[in-house]
Amino acid sequence: MTELTLSAGGEQPAGKRLDDASWKAFGTGVLGSIVGYTCSFAIVLQGLRSAGATEAQAISGLVALSIGMGISGIVLAFRFRMPVSVAWSTPGAALLIASGDTLGSVNEAIGTYLFSAVLLMIAGWVRPLGRLIEAIPASLANAMLAGVLLPICLAPVHALAYDAWLAMPLLLTWWLVGRVNRFFAVPAALLVLLPLVAWRLGLPDDLITQLRASLIPHVEFIRPVFDPQALISIGIPLFVVTMASQNVPGVAILRAHGYKPKAGPLILNTGFFSLLSAPFGALGINLAALTAAMLCSEDAHENPERRYWAAVFAGISYLGWGMITGVMGLFIVLVPAVLVEAIAGLALLGSFSAALAAALADTRQREASAITFLFAGSGLAFMGVGGAFWGLLVGALMYLLVDYQKGRKA
Repeated sequence: MTELTLSAGGEQPAGKRLDDASWKAFGTGVLGSIVGYTCSFAIVLQGLRSAGATEAQAISGLVALSIGMGISGIVLAFRFRMPVSVAWSTPGAALLIASGDTLGSVNEAIGTYLFSAVLLMIAGWVRPLGRLIEAIPASLANAMLAGVLLPICLAPVHALAYDAWLAMPLLLTWWLVGRVNRFFAVPAALLVLLPLVAWRLGLPDDLITQLRASLIPHVEFIRPVFDPQALISIGIPLFVVTMASQNVPGVAILRAHGYKPKAGPLILNTGFFSLLSAPFGALGINLAALTAAMLCSEDAHENPERRYWAAVFAGISYLGWGMITGVMGLFIVLVPAVLVEAIAGLALLGSFSAALAAALADTRQREASAITFLFAGSGLAFMGVGGAFWGLLVGALMYLLVDYQKGRKA
């Protein structure tokens, strides 16, 4: 990975910032927002439903999440000049799907969202936590990144098993276009996918009526209720999985690409926007893991100091997706999730191979990196916390043990 001396807090004249923008950053940012939005749209929608939200309240939550993600990402990118990727809390949505029935009402769910957001802000304010995240070794950060990307990079293979007639044209388009221009390979595959799904799986008869009803964005204020049992059983686990499965990997991925972010301000920012959007049904905003690898890659720009514009364009795109969330909801539900994941897997294949190579480059710490990779890619979930966190924890312990043993021998 390219090493940078760029760190959080840098300033740059406005004119120079505009000069840094590029078509590559625009394309990567828009593509990153598409991947981030579509890959987990159905999961987040179901999570909001499981927490007791009506269909209208769930759409309101998705609109609020999209707008909050967009503004948060734009602010972070311009402030720190890094390709900071922001996303909604997919692990949090999974937690709601598994445990949402313990909530008495959607009002209690809103109370847990607000409580989790306050905990995130406190975590961003406490400096020792930031120092702990910043101390992650580059080899372990790359190993965790490779593990996080492994399941999604396997999605194209799974898509072949799901429906070869849909997956094969998708993969062939990606490969053929990639021979000519790698940058346009994934967008071309996405453009091929939509008519293929319409031809293969069909469209609902009342699609036009549904589209007209979905064109106006719907936002609804939901009164929070703070139930102590719900705050403990849902609010605290929501904070933990968001920190461990999203914020920690999000910072680590930036470090794996040579950036030197201060974790505290990034987490404080996402916690603040989570607090603002929660009363409208939003379950939580956090740093992204998967799309962060896209925005940090050379596809955004050859010069790492100019890649932050990819995050700016991604944020602007999220604002646009928020305006048409109702329409997007109709189409995303129609497309099988494995095919959407296959698109993401193709987009992240280069990042996966680069991260794996960097993780195993240090022969002294290869076992620690391998264990981190295996845990992160295993899909393990223990105490509601994903494998990326446990892989980083176990890998760090082995890393320290190896360093200690080598120090004694020396």
